[in-house]
Amino acid sequence: MLRYSIVFLVIAIVAAVLGFGAVAGTAAWAAKVLFIIFLILFIVSLITGRTPRA
Repeated sequence: MLRYSIVFLVIAIVAAVLGFGAVAGTAAWAAKVLFIIFLILFIVSLITGRTPRA
């Protein structure tokens, strides 16, 4: 998930440098959404992974 977020971020940067504003905005939005999903899943896995086993 984090890898896809970084890929979309790189696509957004390259598209912005080349002048493709709509593509850059869409790729940046996708990178942001994927990063937020990654953070949520990471925090959930930290919380559920620390429970003591019976």
